[in-house]
Formats: sequence, C-alpha cells, structure tokens
Amino acid sequence: MRTLPTTCFTILALLAIAGPTFAADQPEESLADVQKAIAAEKGVLIDVREKAEWDRGHIAGARLFPLSQLQEDIEQAAGKAIPTLPKDKIIYTHCAFGSRAATAAKLLEKQGYKVRALKPGYEELVKGGFSKAKE
Repeated sequence: MRTLPTTCFTILALLAIAGPTFAADQPEESLADVQKAIAAEKGVLIDVREKAEWDRGHIAGARLFPLSQLQEDIEQAAGKAIPTLPKDKIIYTHCAFGSRAATAAKLLEKQGYKVRALKPGYEELVKGGFSKAKE
C-alpha cells in the first residue's frame, strides 16, 4: 500500500526534472547546420553549465553563461534585454545533458530572444564535430 504513494511521488519528481527538456524548443537544424550558423555569426553558442564544469572542458567559441547567473541577470534586467546577449542572433544553449539548456532556453524565450536548446550535452557535441577549446 505504501508503494503507490512512493511510486507516484517518484514519477512526479522525474517529470519535474525532465519536463523542461521535453518542453524546450529543440533545434530543427542538424548539428552541422548549427555549426554553420555559429561560424557565419548568425548564432552564438552559450554554455549554461557552471564554471567548474566549463573548466574541465568546453566548446571552442562558446560563451560561459551559467544558468544560475542567467537567472540572476534576468531578474535584474526586469524584462529588458540582457546587455551581454545579442537579440539579433540565434542563441544556442547547451549543458552537460540538456535539461539546463532547455531551462535556459525557456527563460531567454520569455525575454524575447531567438533561442534553441541543444539536446546533446557537451560530450555528445564534441563527438558530433564541435571542437574542444584548447586552454
């Protein structure tokens, strides 16, 4: 009898964690198309992982903008543009597994940015042809 409430709670917890990943606007472009857009300066790649994760390795040309910092900046901007992010380019967000990228994408969409959450995480992006930064 006690397993039903526990099972329901577990399912709800998983949905709460995974929900943003499924709800976010996933890019229709292939990873090669995303790379071309970034190379042509039509898009920017934002890494929303935390600094310690970034320091262990990151994509060449990506900009670090941890989700925690993004949330603070959005609160401080009070509905205005975030000065460090371009409104005239597509913002591609990525993280380790996709969930934080999806959350960041939703936050930025609400601020009027053109944004796409990349479902592949950092390691998958590297395997997919994105170059690791050399530092």
